[in-house]
Amino acid sequence: MGVAFVSLHEGLDATTPAGKLQMHILGAIAEFERARIAERVKAGLARARANGRRLGRPRLVVGEVVLASVRGLSVRRAAGKLGVSTATAHRWLQRENGGL
Repeated sequence: MGVAFVSLHEGLDATTPAGKLQMHILGAIAEFERARIAERVKAGLARARANGRRLGRPRLVVGEVVLASVRGLSVRRAAGKLGVSTATAHRWLQRENGGL
């Protein structure tokens, strides 16, 4: 391609053998650090689960959808108010009504 990378701030010149070595070393260190971060995140999530902490989006009480629709709100408005999709609100209503 005929393109060379030269960083004046770090003093890296990827066109020389020494510069190429430095780039490979920096890349390996960055990859190592990324893997370490992933390990720590996974360990933290496992520890939180082991301590009984529920992860993810907070669950909504299905009864809220039923109450909102009884109060004269449409399913669409009830879903919007609760921050769920209309399909989810319909599914909850079907479960509450015995699968009708």
